[in-house]
Amino acid sequence: MSGTFGDRSGRQGKLSQWLRGRRPKEGAADDGGRETLLLAAAGAGLPLAPAAHPAPGYRCSCDRVGCPTPARHPVSFAWQTQSTTDRAQIERWARHQPQANFITATGMVHDVLDVPLEAGREALQRLLGAGIEVGPVAESDDGRMLFFTLTRGTPEDEDEWWPCELDCHPETMDEHPGLRWHCRGSYVLVPPARLPGDDQRVRWVRGPEHALPDPLSLLEVLTDACARHGAEADHPGAAWPLRH
Repeated sequence: MSGTFGDRSGRQGKLSQWLRGRRPKEGAADDGGRETLLLAAAGAGLPLAPAAHPAPGYRCSCDRVGCPTPARHPVSFAWQTQSTTDRAQIERWARHQPQANFITATGMVHDVLDVPLEAGREALQRLLGAGIEVGPVAESDDGRMLFFTLTRGTPEDEDEWWPCELDCHPETMDEHPGLRWHCRGSYVLVPPARLPGDDQRVRWVRGPEHALPDPLSLLEVLTDACARHGAEADHPGAAWPLRH
């Protein structure tokens, strides 16, 4: 992989510089501070690569007939090695591909706990109320909330991996309607991103300036919220007590 990930020291200062009203060069597209936000994500250590974008008629820019994940997938099959935090490379991509979304490859520096939107909003409120450190969080208009965490890494013993049903890879998305855990070999869209439909987007709720937490510190609250969300979907109107 290109780019370096280094330690987190000095990151706040770099993020502050990038977020302090950087102006793109004349003629460069910077939709709502797009380039600034992408550079902030890269500065936080999230490796990025270009992705497809929406095309007219709820289609995908890849022009694949029946694309299963329109505007949500990388443009290159080599996205894992292509992913980078290199500022100059990301600036070139952003300016030469002004419509492109970007993905961030998980399992290298960070993982993502991906939950239904309503469950995520409930869990976020509970986590913050309990004083638990929560890192970057993104919200998607297709009904998902993304909690960015430290990666669980690659253990020497493969048997030390979590149960495989917790892992989510791009080809298994439909099999995980509740909690999805994006780790090695997976990716998510990084804000700002556009989805097919009228003004459908992925945006930060909590930006990448927040430190990545240990995923285990969030997991119990997220799984509890997802379980209640699923139960409510099966039994509308039922009252489900909060767990503490």
